[in-house]
Amino acid sequence: MNIDERKNTTNIIQNIILENRKKLSLSGVLDVLSFDDQVIIVETELGLLTIKGDNLRINKLSIDSSEVIVEGEISNLSYSDTELDKKGTGIFSKIFK
Repeated sequence: MNIDERKNTTNIIQNIILENRKKLSLSGVLDVLSFDDQVIIVETELGLLTIKGDNLRINKLSIDSSEVIVEGEISNLSYSDTELDKKGTGIFSKIFK
């Protein structure tokens, strides 16, 4: 099931607001999987979201309200489908084939 099918069947609404590539407000967050000053990986209801940039910091994290606010110099936002990640498409699965 791809992201569009999942969105249509579950009526998930996720908002991403990027202000001047400096402040990212994100709703629909389930967990923050990893973070440093250049990469933040967030598990959302629509899949894994990777945020890349410089001097990144999480200013607000509220799992209760499913919101995250990231500030810094944001250069890239990309989704990956969690279903694909579970099937072993990561770097470790390629190394240990």
